[in-house]
Amino acid sequence: MSRKKQSMDGNQAAAHVAYAFTEVAGIYPITPSSPMADWVDNWSANGQKNVFGEKVKVIEMESEAGAAGTVHGSLASGALTTTFTASQGLLLMIPNMYKIAAEQLPCVFHVAARCVATQALNIFGDHSDVYACRQTGVAMLAESNPQEVMDLAPVAHLAAIEGKVAFINFFDGFRTSHEIQKIELWDYADLKEMLNVDAVKEFRAHALNPEHPAMRGSHENGDVFFQHREACNSTYDALPAVVEKYINKINEKLGTNYDLFDYYGAADADRVIVAMGSICDVAEEVIDYLTKKGEKVGLVKVHLYRPWVSAKFLEKLPKTVKKIAVLDRTKEPGSLGEPLYLDVAATLREAGLNDVVLTGGRYGLGSKDTPPSSVFAIYTELAKDSPKSRFTVGIVDDVTNLSLPEVKPAPITSAEGTVECKFWGIGGDGTVGANKDSTKIIGDHTDKYIQAYFQYDSKKTGGITISHLRFGDHPIKSPYYINQADFVACHNQSYIIKGYKMVQDVKKGGIFLINCQWSDEELDKHLPAESKKYIYDNKIKVYTVDAVDIATKIGLGKRTSTVLQSAFFKLANVLPSEEAIKYMKEKVVAKFSKKGQDIVDMNCQAIDQGAGALHEVKIPESWANPAADAAKPALKGEAKTVAMVEKLMNPIGLMDGDNLPVSAFKDIADGQFELGASAYEKRGTAVMVPAWNSETCVQCNSCAFVCSHATIRPYLLTADEAEKVEGLGAKTLAVKNPKLAQYKYTLSVSPLDCMGCGECTTVCPTKSLTMVPQESLVKNQPQWDYLVANVSKKPEVDELPLSPMTSQYNQPLLEFSGSCAGCAETSYARLITQLFGEHMYISNATGCSSIWGGPAATAPYTINKDSKKGPAWANSLFEDNAEHGLGMYAGQKFIRDSLISKLEEVAENTDKASLKDAIAKYLETKNDTIANSPATDALVKELEACGCETSKEILEKKDYLAKKSVWIFGGDGWAYDIGFGGLDHVLASGENVNVMVFDTEMYSNTGGQASKASNIGEVCQFAAAGKEMGKKSLSEIAMSYGYVYVAQIALGANPAQALKAIKEAEAYNGPSLIIGYAPCELHGVKGGMNHCQDEMKAAVKAGYWNLFSFNPALKAEGKNPFTLTSKEGDGSYQAFLANETRYSSLTRKFPERAKVLFDRNEEAAKARFEHLQKLIELYK
Repeated sequence: MSRKKQSMDGNQAAAHVAYAFTEVAGIYPITPSSPMADWVDNWSANGQKNVFGEKVKVIEMESEAGAAGTVHGSLASGALTTTFTASQGLLLMIPNMYKIAAEQLPCVFHVAARCVATQALNIFGDHSDVYACRQTGVAMLAESNPQEVMDLAPVAHLAAIEGKVAFINFFDGFRTSHEIQKIELWDYADLKEMLNVDAVKEFRAHALNPEHPAMRGSHENGDVFFQHREACNSTYDALPAVVEKYINKINEKLGTNYDLFDYYGAADADRVIVAMGSICDVAEEVIDYLTKKGEKVGLVKVHLYRPWVSAKFLEKLPKTVKKIAVLDRTKEPGSLGEPLYLDVAATLREAGLNDVVLTGGRYGLGSKDTPPSSVFAIYTELAKDSPKSRFTVGIVDDVTNLSLPEVKPAPITSAEGTVECKFWGIGGDGTVGANKDSTKIIGDHTDKYIQAYFQYDSKKTGGITISHLRFGDHPIKSPYYINQADFVACHNQSYIIKGYKMVQDVKKGGIFLINCQWSDEELDKHLPAESKKYIYDNKIKVYTVDAVDIATKIGLGKRTSTVLQSAFFKLANVLPSEEAIKYMKEKVVAKFSKKGQDIVDMNCQAIDQGAGALHEVKIPESWANPAADAAKPALKGEAKTVAMVEKLMNPIGLMDGDNLPVSAFKDIADGQFELGASAYEKRGTAVMVPAWNSETCVQCNSCAFVCSHATIRPYLLTADEAEKVEGLGAKTLAVKNPKLAQYKYTLSVSPLDCMGCGECTTVCPTKSLTMVPQESLVKNQPQWDYLVANVSKKPEVDELPLSPMTSQYNQPLLEFSGSCAGCAETSYARLITQLFGEHMYISNATGCSSIWGGPAATAPYTINKDSKKGPAWANSLFEDNAEHGLGMYAGQKFIRDSLISKLEEVAENTDKASLKDAIAKYLETKNDTIANSPATDALVKELEACGCETSKEILEKKDYLAKKSVWIFGGDGWAYDIGFGGLDHVLASGENVNVMVFDTEMYSNTGGQASKASNIGEVCQFAAAGKEMGKKSLSEIAMSYGYVYVAQIALGANPAQALKAIKEAEAYNGPSLIIGYAPCELHGVKGGMNHCQDEMKAAVKAGYWNLFSFNPALKAEGKNPFTLTSKEGDGSYQAFLANETRYSSLTRKFPERAKVLFDRNEEAAKARFEHLQKLIELYK
């Protein structure tokens, strides 16, 4: 049967099939499954019909647990219902899965299998989530690549309907879900033809309906439950035949040979691997190589994992097998073996195959790459007389010695003639998007097979991206990283300076393209000696292109990807140049038209100029034996942090973490890392950084107040400090504030830490900051290094009223995070650490703020240089953050309260006046975070001098004496949706915790899905046609308790109000909730995130965002607790909406609907302001 071909990833393939058989989809976003639901939502919004001739009804819920409940209810009422999820999200669905399976409802859970968080969060692929569901009663079907997802996903739907058993249809998260291949698509007519219509009718007839009422979900006692539970056995006994029936139907249509288990390899194999998922494709490549050499090896690929059918497994297993290695992509600590191993072991035992040697191996946890070298290692191990009974591959286990040595260099096993390309980009520069487009252009306009996969570090925009692209005339089965490439491109010149091993992945005679602003002489200066020699020895062709200059002149700013895409097509020669340009421009129109014609035109110019700007570097003879690189200076700082940086952070940062052995983590098996490591990264990724004009500066410190990454800081200097920093070339000024006149002032920028957003330049009232090329300011880095290491806050600052200006003399204890350039979230969090960081606990919800806040071994939270104290940060889960934070508060408070009781006892019994006074001062300030700190220091000295037994008991726990400030950080997806129930409970508890909500009005971390913070008409994922319903008033819900401090703030709109609210909230002896407006890169603010603070101002000015506070402490003083700081909107509301593509894109796609929704949005804002005005009177 001939089918249409299209380039797509596994998620889109699953969504294509799911849409066909789905009537209702209950969804909730979680990486890496979210795109499946987004495809379904987009197709529904655009009127696409399923096999029943209807559009799918998509319902986004507040959590995966809620989505599962909705799915359950929809199925109960007779609608064919589907969901999409992964990892912790799948685990939240488990209670409903038991019910859905037992009630024999035909649900399909499409799962992009992902690691479940343990000692750390990992958003990448393994099978720990699906294995956790194996006793729920759902059937489980596995696929290995996007084509298999397309071909076999219908089996899950068709068998669920006819077999009356719910299915998990799963494939590897990221490796399959996000791998793009050119695959053959199902036509919906063929899918409809296979559907058992009578089974659908039977399902509907049996559904709950008042027209023929019945009851489900009853409760049973011990007399009958067991028997009733066993009554489903025949259903599961019959299911494999149903699955087989539909697999055979598919085989008949497609000419394929799928089965419940597939065998690949020598018919007389004596060594066999058993596995499921993407590793099967790697194994098949290796098998092809080894069988050609006469080796007897094979693979049993598992498709139907549950129900497990031993007879069908044994049918596929060669009778000649002597040794079997079962591979599991999970770890079950303390178990005899992992799940698939145990199934195979039981099968062999029951079949009496006791002479077959069985081994079990773990691989690929958290998307650890599993290349051919790992599979060669397994077959090599099986060839031994006594292979290891348990093993791991892909890592070096030098602690328990379970790992097998990799076969390196491994033979090339990919299809002959495959062209392999690798691109090193920076998150947000468009490299990944451009490479997706390139692959699809080649896939859709030639007969070539394509594959694209994308590798990321743990940062947000601004992190490293590596694109792995393959093209060839034969099917591509290679689901592993490229390390022998025909073409490698470096899209950011800082990667050259940092010494990333990029060119070493180029094959002999291959091409290395560098985007840089250097001459050949400057390239010679910056390129590491190892790279030079490799280039010379392997006859690598090196090209440079100044894409930054081209993009800047055109108006694209840092978005250099289109220029570089054009250069790639010119060099790679996979398509004729004219054709490539034509197809690239078509993609530009399709991709950017929603952002406006000017964006389309600029990208088309970039295409035209990119190919013509290439410069070939003449390789000098000196590169044959280049001079050694200068030795790197020794790191200075806290000994534990420095050791961690050298041992872990540096190799991880250089994308070399794959080579770290198990022993590197032995002493931190619990996942606890030192703070302050991000200061050692010095990524240097910004192209432009701010230069300070001291002559016009008014010392307002507004630049530092808004800086997302704490890379611009003011300092007050003694004469000696000023002399030293001036000696390094810094400018200093007389301090304008007469109360600080004894000091000098300087403003310092870290060129190697700055992300180049330009926010500081937009808020500077005197335009004393201008963006200049980073290289022109690198010479100033020693000034920054001196100031950070040696200059402390001056005590006189604390005698001045707290203001945006004075707050910036406090050391930021959040710095150089992995957040996007211009991020609003980090500006809020950094400010809070400047006020309370030395006394803070932070419980952080999973989301953007946990990703930029908690990267392994690279903590951006740090300690105060003088006190050595700083935030104690932890992440539990997404849904339980408020409860986790309350637990942190309760735990330390319990210990502290017991110490206070003991202190009161000491005060009663001691005759020492100084100790009595110290205890009295401590108790007087016990609820004041700032004042209690020096009181605690004084108390500890007195207790140490006392020496009594009770004092000794207290001193054992002295770290708990000082008042701590407990903060609960999270985004709107957590606070408004999945974590709302817990947040509400914690606020209602009356306990003294502080909640900071970074309100981006969408799920920013997972790609921009709608939340209940999203507003009317906002275009998000899961709201492709604009959100219908208004924004939830989280602030008023909290205010309704009457005893919760509540504030809405916008840093750039009113810095003084924001600072005042944060200070008041922390001082309030009860729960507090601060909601900060946080423009996000996903909003598509015109002009970019350098206008983040401007956008906050515009939001408040237009009346889109209101500033107010509710302080219950004022009520106790007989004052009005409610303060409305905002003014009425000034009429710029529609202009504000038009300035962000999250709104303006709707006018291009659905213009009439946009007009209606935007008018409703504005009317709701006007009504909200009127309501807030009434609250002033209400609370008088």
